[in-house]
Amino acid sequence: MAYDFSSLPLNSLIGPLARAEDLLARLDERVLKSPVRDGFIQRQHFADAASALWLDGELVHTEDLVLHDAHMDIRTPTHELTRAHAVLRARRRILLHPPDWALSRVGILALRGREGQGGDGLSAGRAGSRPDAATAAARADDDAGDSLAEDTDQEDALAEELAEIDALLARSSRLLAGEKFAPRAEVDAEGQGANAREALPDSLGPLIRDLDWDEDQRLADWLAVVDKLRGETMPAVLAATIAWEAWQDIEPLQHQHWLGPLLVAALLREHGKVVSHLFCLNAGLRIVPRERRRARDRTTRLLAVFDAFAEAAAAGLKELDRLALAKGQMERRLRKRRNNSSLPALIELVLARPVVSAGLIAAELKISQRAALDLVAELAIREVTGRGRYRAWGIL
Repeated sequence: MAYDFSSLPLNSLIGPLARAEDLLARLDERVLKSPVRDGFIQRQHFADAASALWLDGELVHTEDLVLHDAHMDIRTPTHELTRAHAVLRARRRILLHPPDWALSRVGILALRGREGQGGDGLSAGRAGSRPDAATAAARADDDAGDSLAEDTDQEDALAEELAEIDALLARSSRLLAGEKFAPRAEVDAEGQGANAREALPDSLGPLIRDLDWDEDQRLADWLAVVDKLRGETMPAVLAATIAWEAWQDIEPLQHQHWLGPLLVAALLREHGKVVSHLFCLNAGLRIVPRERRRARDRTTRLLAVFDAFAEAAAAGLKELDRLALAKGQMERRLRKRRNNSSLPALIELVLARPVVSAGLIAAELKISQRAALDLVAELAIREVTGRGRYRAWGIL
């Protein structure tokens, strides 16, 4: 579908757009200079991941997501919980890379879990730089003696084993994506099968995905809209809103629709509108009623997304104030404490997690659970579960 940017009803959009732009700019500036910036960013990751599943009609408790992320599940993880954790890991991965990484070919392949397919030379460039380093290290080992050479041989053997594991993981990802590999006897000397790009049998393919759903072409259509937005002179929030509208209309990914809001937030980061963190669009869309988000009228949908940006930014400002106040209150208990006390680390952990348990505190601070319970008692944070066993604490 062609998106005509010149026909937008700017008279109706200019007010909500200006409000959203202002709130996003204020939030970005506050987060950039806030003393609780790291904790705020981590909390936003958890909140946005839970909101992404909420928009799909699934309820994921934030405390379960926190425990699952720490590998401390108290029950068997559900499919919805693993999906929310995938959103959480994707958000962290986007924020760790440069602003333009998520919307690049390499970034999208990585976020889709298809790193082994395609590429733009970046991986080859990185791999090409390793032989020089390995050669220099080998020369240094030769000068140092035979003992260091033996260590190098062990490291090379380990590197080969890790490379085989990476190749196996990449092959498994491509197999799940709908490809069929040649039998081992048909693989040539380079390890490339003659029919490595064939589709799975019809008996298995339709059970996984719709065979008529061309994700690559749909994704290319959406990226074409994003490229067109880059060439237009328009506010960053308006460009992100149109990108989200296009994602909703094109639906590029059949099983990873939750990736759209993350890419839209990455577009805001690429435009320089939000540089201090990755914006939580899912949390804002959760606040706006579904009737407005899914309205037939395009203007109503655009206004709903503007309100989602504004509501998420306003909620972020309130969260910053709440965390700053809580940090100030907890730091008062650090007076006359010894320098090696674990209380400051516990404060940072409480600020970075919606809830913490005794096991989580013990694992993060490298202390016993009994010591963790003593620290919680000294910090006097609120218990949120209301039970005697499997208790958790947090800032409410």
